[in-house]
Amino acid sequence: MERVKQCAGILVAAVAAIVFSPVMAWADDRADCAAADATLLTGVVIAAPTFASGKPLQGIPLSHTHIQVRGDADGKTYDLAVDDVFAAGYDPRSAGVPPPLSAIAVGQHLEACGLPYAGGMHWVHTNCGQAPTAQDPNGWLKIIDATGVAGPNLEDSQTYCYLWPEPAAAARRRHRRPRRSVQRAKARPTAISLSASPPGVRRPASTDAS
Repeated sequence: MERVKQCAGILVAAVAAIVFSPVMAWADDRADCAAADATLLTGVVIAAPTFASGKPLQGIPLSHTHIQVRGDADGKTYDLAVDDVFAAGYDPRSAGVPPPLSAIAVGQHLEACGLPYAGGMHWVHTNCGQAPTAQDPNGWLKIIDATGVAGPNLEDSQTYCYLWPEPAAAARRRHRRPRRSVQRAKARPTAISLSASPPGVRRPASTDAS
């Protein structure tokens, strides 16, 4: 009888670990995103990724991949403007969505850490090792698996970080101005349910996102 109780206890502990591990991971990601001076958004992909061309910088096209997601918190649709140059499979000679972004499919669950703007989020990529700030956070884009665990950052390539030498923040703000500007609020949340006009909104400044 005692052995049965021990086995039951082990089973309960195992189930609890499966249930609570994704919750703990989610909490850790929220904390990590806040520490990176960014905002966290999760949602389900509702349309295949699309390519948007961008102006060249030192001969390198600063294109974007746009991904439409339905936010988990409020069910609203948001546009993720993802910088292609930080994707591992980016090829400046190709006018298409680079790997691994090209493998993102409708129905997948994504986690984005970046800067919100009216209707979406951008700057969901590495900050090239620089100290994160409210204008230049250290962001990411991850796929959440069926168990609720987020995978590796799909926007972690530093191959083209040389395009923004020190001071990185000043260079990026100069070369990545938005086509349309939205007045920034005084404060920006560290974890949000994005709204049509979230606090601290910023139009995609990364590479003239379209």
